[in-house]
Amino acid sequence: MSYDFDLFVIGAGSGGVRASRFAAGFGAKVAVAESRYLGGTCVNVGCVPKKLMSYAAQYSDEFALSESFGWDAQVNGFNWQTLITHKNREIGRLNDIYGNLLKNSGVTLLEGHAKIVDAHTVEVNGEQHSAAYILLATGGWPQVPDIPGKEYITDSNQVFYLPEQPKRVLVVGGGYIALEFASIFNGLGSQAYLSYRGDLFMRGFDLDIREHVRDIMQEKGVELMFNTQVERIEKGQNSVLTAFFQDGSTLEVDCIFYATGRRPMLDDLGLENVNVQLDKAGLVVVNEHYETSEPSVLAVGDLIEGPQLTPVALAEGMAVARRLFKPEEYRPVDYRDIPTAVFTLPNIATVGLSEEQATAEGYKISVFTSKFRPMKLSFSQQTERIFMKLIVDKSTDKVLGCHMVGPDAGELIQGLAVAIKAGATKAVFDQTIGIHPTAAEEFVTMRTPTR
Repeated sequence: MSYDFDLFVIGAGSGGVRASRFAAGFGAKVAVAESRYLGGTCVNVGCVPKKLMSYAAQYSDEFALSESFGWDAQVNGFNWQTLITHKNREIGRLNDIYGNLLKNSGVTLLEGHAKIVDAHTVEVNGEQHSAAYILLATGGWPQVPDIPGKEYITDSNQVFYLPEQPKRVLVVGGGYIALEFASIFNGLGSQAYLSYRGDLFMRGFDLDIREHVRDIMQEKGVELMFNTQVERIEKGQNSVLTAFFQDGSTLEVDCIFYATGRRPMLDDLGLENVNVQLDKAGLVVVNEHYETSEPSVLAVGDLIEGPQLTPVALAEGMAVARRLFKPEEYRPVDYRDIPTAVFTLPNIATVGLSEEQATAEGYKISVFTSKFRPMKLSFSQQTERIFMKLIVDKSTDKVLGCHMVGPDAGELIQGLAVAIKAGATKAVFDQTIGIHPTAAEEFVTMRTPTR
């Protein structure tokens, strides 16, 4: 059959743009429909603006630290509106870049909500377009609990556009976004509270890492409230919000920010018109080629089961483009040893197995750890510690996991992720000469197992 397009992508986020650009580069005729903003969650209400705001929050420590190095710095305070204005300007610049990337790749960009009519037809703004393949890449959307007063909740989209900096903020959640924004608000001078329903946040990360971050956040002034759950929210005079907890306690703040996960954004996509199955979590079920139960409809990114990380969506988008339009270059995405970072202050970064995961998988392991004060703090009274950890398989000497809490941890672990991916052994780490004086050299000088 003859179609208007070889590939029709719904969603111009990370995975969708990558798939469409490269498919077009391979000679396919491609269209992308986007109803909100180019670049998706990561560029607009995720990784990029969050990192920019994290940079801003670091300055409170940097200004204080500068005095110990002889600087007589006068700080007149922080202006929230300036940060948000500059952040919005940068996001606008990136939106334009994404648009130009698509245009220069020969992709047809359709601005409007796309809805699937049948297995080979998509409707946008009342006009129907046929395609050999349809790729779903609409990402996720914040979800908040259905509790009394939920209309007063700020979600993980809205938090980037708050008109004023809240002086007191309650962050609810225990994952990446919750910890990052608790650190951001705290660093910018707000009184930050973090409420989590479990015993300890960051499930799935190495326990030593989780405990170290807990201690540092408390030292920095974030009030951590574990085993707590908000039952309802009320708004009082002067817009003060009161959170009522299940244990009977209350807390008055200016903002209640929920970072309790995101759901697949499948609203009004017309999935009822095709044979696309969802799992119990509402995620799109796909095979190893990202095909749904409707062979012409595919899905990538946060819509499917797997790590919900921008680089993973990029890799999946690339895999789809190659398999469909340049199969001789196709290679499946390798989901092993994916590095990740959490931009708390200080940062968390990790690659490979945690100690708990390695033990559960039956490995006999040696554990190497190091905790030390950064050289940068030598002249100050600050007591913050860097924490590093290696998990090593005793039988093969292979390094199974590498974990860090400290300044620029993401930058450091990205490099070590290459070594882990290549199968480096502890002997290789030991034989590598370090760069002195750096924090990074500690990873190649840990000689004695902790356990």
